Amino acid sequence: MIERKFHVMTFGCQMNVSDSDWLKRTLASRGFTECENPEDASVFIVNTCSVREKPEQKVYSLLGRINVMTKGREDIIVAVGGCVAQQVGRGFFKRFKQVRLVFGTDGLSSAPQALDRLVDDPTLRMSLLDFSEEYPDRDGNWEDSEAPVSSFVNIMTGCDNFCAYCIVPYTRGRQKSRPTQAIIDECKDLLSRGTREITLLGQNVNSFGQDSHGDGTSFTQLLYKIAELDGLKRLRFVTSHPKDIADEVIEAFGKLDVLCPRLHLPLQSGSDTILKKMGRKYDVEKYLSTVEKLKAARPDIQLTTDMIIGFPGETEEDFLETMRVAKIADYAQSFSFNYSDRPGTRAEMLPDKIEKKVMQDRLARYQAWQTDNTERILQSMVGKKLDILFEGVSRRPGTEGVSWQGRDVYGQLVIVTLPEGEDVTGKILPVTVTKATRHSLIAEKAGDTW
Repeated sequence: MIERKFHVMTFGCQMNVSDSDWLKRTLASRGFTECENPEDASVFIVNTCSVREKPEQKVYSLLGRINVMTKGREDIIVAVGGCVAQQVGRGFFKRFKQVRLVFGTDGLSSAPQALDRLVDDPTLRMSLLDFSEEYPDRDGNWEDSEAPVSSFVNIMTGCDNFCAYCIVPYTRGRQKSRPTQAIIDECKDLLSRGTREITLLGQNVNSFGQDSHGDGTSFTQLLYKIAELDGLKRLRFVTSHPKDIADEVIEAFGKLDVLCPRLHLPLQSGSDTILKKMGRKYDVEKYLSTVEKLKAARPDIQLTTDMIIGFPGETEEDFLETMRVAKIADYAQSFSFNYSDRPGTRAEMLPDKIEKKVMQDRLARYQAWQTDNTERILQSMVGKKLDILFEGVSRRPGTEGVSWQGRDVYGQLVIVTLPEGEDVTGKILPVTVTKATRHSLIAEKAGDTW
């Protein structure tokens, strides 16, 4: 008999994190028990990402380790979901005998029922790989529990851009916008359960409502509707495609108090030649014009980005253009990676692939600049007074009292030591930054204002 004890392992983006959180709640509502220690589990769920090569290889390695860890046990179910599952499909059954469920991005909503069946029938194997015609909405399954202080809300899935390097349209399908009222209702429910900050998620949130599933609400209108909700203190969104961000969205940064002054705006390359090969449908001039408008609307805005280094045909001059644009945009943080072929994409077939050594050298140079720039920005916060939304007790031990963690409006992690017995979960309180580390800020109470 297979026990209803599960362990979830998640790779990739914030949408995957959100999906895994939903899956955990839903399985708990169906009588499953989550195990922090994987060795105690009988049901292993791996939620995968295939945007880059490294996360995909990590999945295969992890499945191999699960096989070794559970060797000799017959009471095991391994389920593989997400983008790699959509891509590889039933091929997992051939490679890993303990994999009994493969579910794609739209199949997630049916995965809990499938796991129910697999627990009861040890001979069964199932695949849920079809794309649905509509947005696959689902119940939040919060029951009577509190929600996190900061929560994610999906507003769409899939993508219609078909950038040359990207596998998302093939693993998450074409763009499907979620009904506006369903989004509003979920936000209200989260706020009633203790959420104070909401991040709207989608592969390209700026094109929300522009597909055949849209209900007439634009992304700008959605922002304003959510900003009006009682209890909401902070609002964020990811990810934005530079070609689609409307002037009205840019203006919202200066008009909506709850909209946080930090935006993830993927550049991918600072070379017009490479951007054209990538199929990004904007050039550097347009991108920097958007940056200029954002900084005019909200002078204190911080930008983050994605960068692909070593795209096929990239010259040293192309790379130096990327460095130039990055310095102009003054990124607070970057997610930068060497280019890797993704099966079925146009870029896989392009000639002039860059030597690995050259790619790694360029990536190291870019990341060295970004590390220095991030440290400079964090150091500039020392001595400043910030309003922090406290999320909970930090894993870092406090020297005296209890170490708490929260985030400022830019999303930067802030650690504050407080006296024993003080609970500030979900509160926004002023602190003074006393120190900056490489990735976070250390702060103390701002005077006697609490």
